[in-house]
Amino acid sequence: MDVFKSFLPTSEGWLPIWQLVVASAAVFNAIQNYTTLKLTQRLYARMPHLVNPLQARAFGTWTITSAVIRGYAAYHIHEKTSASTSHTYYPSHPAAFDLLRIYDICIISYLIAFSHFTSELLIFKTAKLNGPVVSPFIVASVSLAWMILQYDFYVS
Repeated sequence: MDVFKSFLPTSEGWLPIWQLVVASAAVFNAIQNYTTLKLTQRLYARMPHLVNPLQARAFGTWTITSAVIRGYAAYHIHEKTSASTSHTYYPSHPAAFDLLRIYDICIISYLIAFSHFTSELLIFKTAKLNGPVVSPFIVASVSLAWMILQYDFYVS
């Protein structure tokens, strides 16, 4: 059991562990996007014929990117990004990036996911309100609320 615990994030609270769980699920989802269309077609159930291998791989690439962001956040939830120390390499970058933390980037990743599924459901009408769509809505909205409510605890 101690070996298992050594791989878990060491920051206080449950949010880092939640980020790791979500990142792990995203890795599975990305792999399935590269290997089959079935689950992605269930996600876009109103127009499953639009799901093709190229679209699925692009979705898988986004999903693995979000997994990396969230997995990194699980272990480095208090740290600023490297942009804050990169003036030597990028002297013209805006000073606003000095305040950007991995926590903020992780919140943005959930906003992007929530926006994507909302637009597919309400604007483009490719998705319908079923289990495969409800799941990302729950994860994104719970994660957003949790991260916003706990912002001062992790980013102080």
